[in-house]
Amino acid sequence: MEELFAKAPVKQVYFKLALPVVLGMITTMVYNLADTMFVAKTGDTNLVAGITIGAPLFTFLLAVSDIFGLGGSSVISRLFGEKNYELGRKISSFSMYGGIVTGLILTVILLLFEKPILTMLGARAATYGDAADFYRVLSIGAVFIIFSLIPQNLIRTEGLAVEAMIATMTGTILAIILDPIFLFGLKLGATGVGIANILGYVVTDIILVYFILKKAQFITLDPKKMRIDGKSIKDVIAIGIPGSITNFAQSFGMALLNSSLAVYGANKVAAMGITQKVYSIVILVIVGFTFGAQPLLGYNYGSKNWRRLKEILRFDILVQVTYAVIVGGLLIIFARPVIALFMNQPDIVNAGSYMLLATIITTPVVGTVLVYTTIFQSIGNAWGAFIMAIARQGVVYFLVLELMKMILGYHGIVWSQAISDVITCVIGFFIYEKSLDLKDKINKN
Repeated sequence: MEELFAKAPVKQVYFKLALPVVLGMITTMVYNLADTMFVAKTGDTNLVAGITIGAPLFTFLLAVSDIFGLGGSSVISRLFGEKNYELGRKISSFSMYGGIVTGLILTVILLLFEKPILTMLGARAATYGDAADFYRVLSIGAVFIIFSLIPQNLIRTEGLAVEAMIATMTGTILAIILDPIFLFGLKLGATGVGIANILGYVVTDIILVYFILKKAQFITLDPKKMRIDGKSIKDVIAIGIPGSITNFAQSFGMALLNSSLAVYGANKVAAMGITQKVYSIVILVIVGFTFGAQPLLGYNYGSKNWRRLKEILRFDILVQVTYAVIVGGLLIIFARPVIALFMNQPDIVNAGSYMLLATIITTPVVGTVLVYTTIFQSIGNAWGAFIMAIARQGVVYFLVLELMKMILGYHGIVWSQAISDVITCVIGFFIYEKSLDLKDKINKN
């Protein structure tokens, strides 16, 4: 492991760790699009609405998973850099069993409070049946969803990124195959969609457990190792919670945007929905690169290899910005035909191409924001990670959106995210300079 993380050329190890994560993200994106298409093909509006109402539960469960997955992998990667492998083993066991216990507890809570939760999510008489069918399957399978992301993050700290990708892609492909079978063949409706999802996660979990048992040197499922001290638990949660908040902030930001655009008509909301679908394709790749680099950053921080850490950060930002400029530039040039692929109506194409320009133009900045967020997670800067989690699509976005729509109305709403991206990047830069002065550390060495 030391040969890979501390001695291999930066470009080689960066892509070895990051590309499998990117491919896993793309596979997940393909499934989300396919799932949406399969459900829409039924022509049942109540079913479509029911699945949509239940979807936030996925976001919530993945956010819970991030507490143990991102938090645990951040702490473990630093410990491996310090050569403290035994504590790394214990934290890996704690993280996985912590996720399992939390998932089982959540199953009970979600089932007990089904009606008030679904009502809060927007279920009404016409949609409650489908929403409840989907919700119950997800609630019963909560432990499998939560567990799936934890070992994915943990085994990457040992360089097993390809194995994590294999597990993710296999489960996702299975879910894509099962979706139409349960929907159109067995006619199981929302229950079938839920079962297809859960079975995909079960297969992912089984494969991940296999890789842990057969290939991992230090990541362990040994329950005897799961007891750790209070400081270690605090370290895991302190980094994991900001990572989970990012998921909630994204949902919050999207809800704010849609409600602000609603006064300008359904076409504007539809155009923004299409824009966000296109934008997510770009962003998922950027997220894949940043997540892939996280164990590398944490390991070299833990080993105090400051020159290599600086080189990794520079290359990480270079990759993000280069990718964003090339792909973002192409999308801006071909904005109109891209939007037309989804809905070829003049009003939608005009609004969507304008929104895509405003959204894509700061993608290089977003890449840098995510690098800052990842380095704060990797070095254990909980406050830095927390500020970045609540800023871009949370506090900063809310303030910018409210101010801009007062000043410029519709155009202010469209450009609010771009302005929020720039402000968040500036905040990230100042936190980075204050918390990690690499020039000073290199000079001292």
